[in-house]
Amino acid sequence: MSTPSVELEFDNFAHLLPSSWKPQVTAWLQEDTPSFDYGGFVVGEAPREAFLLGKGKQLAVLAGAPFFTEVFEQIGCRVEWHMKEGDTFEPVKHVATVRGPVRQLLLGERVALNMLARCSGIATKSKRIKDLARANGYTGIVAGTRKTTPGFRLVEKYGMLVGGIDPHRHDLSSMIMLKDNHIWSCGSITNAIKQARKVGGFSLLLEVEVGSEAEADEAIDAGADIVMLDNMEGAELAVTARRLREKWAGKRKFLFESSGNVTEENLHERAINDVDIISTSAVHQSVQHIDFSLKIQKPKN
Repeated sequence: MSTPSVELEFDNFAHLLPSSWKPQVTAWLQEDTPSFDYGGFVVGEAPREAFLLGKGKQLAVLAGAPFFTEVFEQIGCRVEWHMKEGDTFEPVKHVATVRGPVRQLLLGERVALNMLARCSGIATKSKRIKDLARANGYTGIVAGTRKTTPGFRLVEKYGMLVGGIDPHRHDLSSMIMLKDNHIWSCGSITNAIKQARKVGGFSLLLEVEVGSEAEADEAIDAGADIVMLDNMEGAELAVTARRLREKWAGKRKFLFESSGNVTEENLHERAINDVDIISTSAVHQSVQHIDFSLKIQKPKN
């Protein structure tokens, strides 16, 4: 008997989530209702359905669906999605329908909407910046940063993935990154790399932040995998990256990253293909949230 073929959905980012993510949702609900739900007492337990509406004034990317669904499943409701996560929509869009006791719908409403608004905002901004980089001819990696919100990092990194960019390192254990404070404290770039290699072993990439061509030379010579040309812009960035590539061609393998004050307005100055990675916190810090609302429907007669 032949084995049926199985088509995998490789764009289902929910498969990436760790086993620890659902208790985070529980903690959000506990934080929002630490004792009595006084307003919920008023409406009772009658079954209702509510429409999730994507609003606002811009084309948006839907992101955060697993977290939204889990909020309501934990309180006895069901969510039916009317579009795929990662798809774009124009307001006003009927994105999903949530069904359950009216008190429970209201119990999960604000927690679910706050999360979805921020995650979708990050995905929307991520897609916009990546599309802009490609429009400027950039073929490298566009990435976020680790400047995430404590306790909400998983959602923010998830939004970057749904928006189509690289989430960069998730935490201090994901990759070794040596910044100016590490180097000053250790005495030199070479010493810092040597000490980091002792404990990081072969399996972790090592990135070093530099502020000049001379520092980049030292980092490359000492064996850095990634060299961050921090806060270099325009002609300085282009000339430095090209000169270093020519100097080290055939001698060392490394990647260049450009970071520091990268915005939509100046992205064209960083979109240089001698740079392998452009990283920016603009995709998640002070990002505009996407406006969603949950409207409970009147019962049909």
